[in-house]
Amino acid sequence: MLNEKMEEALNEQINRELYSSYLYLAMSAYSSSIGLPGFSHWFKVQVREETIHGMKLFDYINRQGGRVKLKEIKEPPMEFGTPMEMFQKTLQHEQFVTRSINDLVDLARSEKDETTVSFLQWYVKEQVEEEENDNEIIDKLKNAGENKEALSTLDAELAKRLPPNDEEESI
Repeated sequence: MLNEKMEEALNEQINRELYSSYLYLAMSAYSSSIGLPGFSHWFKVQVREETIHGMKLFDYINRQGGRVKLKEIKEPPMEFGTPMEMFQKTLQHEQFVTRSINDLVDLARSEKDETTVSFLQWYVKEQVEEEENDNEIIDKLKNAGENKEALSTLDAELAKRLPPNDEEESI
């Protein structure tokens, strides 16, 4: 059974995950509008991942006898600058999410809620992967520089990203 403090914090994280999904949907639309369909596809896959992350929290709260309280999702920006600037914003956002996950783990420990600590370990690992992926793309964008052909090659590479398998994503 979740205590009130933990339940509220997990509900806030649902909101952060769903905002992430909304943010990446905006980035997908922006990528499409600037002629980068592969980037757009990459962000659409990210939308699915973030939605799954939110739903895992939703299901966990329910399984633990808590109550899900959905909150308003703020409107994301719609302009993101260059592909490099967009991925720098993506990395910054994922770093924010990482800090929030780490804060949840700290709260669960302080509340002596080992079940939630265990549950959150999947998110800790997932955030390492998210930041690594963003850094890898930023490195590729740095290497591409102003070279349009290199950007086109990266766009084609990002178009090949496979969507998450819901079963593989489950805990």
